[in-house]
Amino acid sequence: MLDRKLEISTAKAVGIDRLDYTKGILERFNAVGRLLELHPEWVGRFTFVQIAAPTRGTIDDYRDYAQHVHALANEINARHAAAAHPPIMLLAEHHEPDAVYEYHRAADVCFVSSLHDGMNLVAKEFVAAHDDDRGVLILSQFAGASRELPEALIVNPYDADQCAAALDVALAMPVDEQRDRMRLMRNLVREFNVYRWAGRMLLDAAAMRQRKRFRARVDTQPA
Repeated sequence: MLDRKLEISTAKAVGIDRLDYTKGILERFNAVGRLLELHPEWVGRFTFVQIAAPTRGTIDDYRDYAQHVHALANEINARHAAAAHPPIMLLAEHHEPDAVYEYHRAADVCFVSSLHDGMNLVAKEFVAAHDDDRGVLILSQFAGASRELPEALIVNPYDADQCAAALDVALAMPVDEQRDRMRLMRNLVREFNVYRWAGRMLLDAAAMRQRKRFRARVDTQPA
């Protein structure tokens, strides 16, 4: 559950990832910092909650990355030390699925800024959690889910200004527009669920086997 110190009137965005450089957490924090530079009216009225489950902590590169993530969060918070609420709350620990669901439900915005991702289930989990048809999804163009969820705000995570603008749009988005976008995404998530995905994988595998058998027959035929 979100920290009780965050008032109901405070806009809340969430990121839920492994503490892995492919997830674009540093790029996400840079976007938050840029948002508060370009739109200082959000200072003290907006907090980004980042759940970052530690991973591969025995590998130097991952340990260094975790240190950079913590340092950047502290730096951005220090810039706005007088704010009523910190710009970033970094929770670098494992959370059980029920707790993750509560964060999804409580957030006004979910920001998925993957630098490289096959699908990214966090985006779909956020959509599935919002049966009130509220909330806005900001989604990296490099996540596979961006091809299925065009109603999200699609961004290039390397472009801090573009991501900051998307955060501003998401936080100020009218409720009617939120509902229109969320309903379309929820319909798709219901249709293209894990069973549909698994079925497509099995069909694709069967088609590959058929092609291999066909090629084998052609290769063995006399010239």
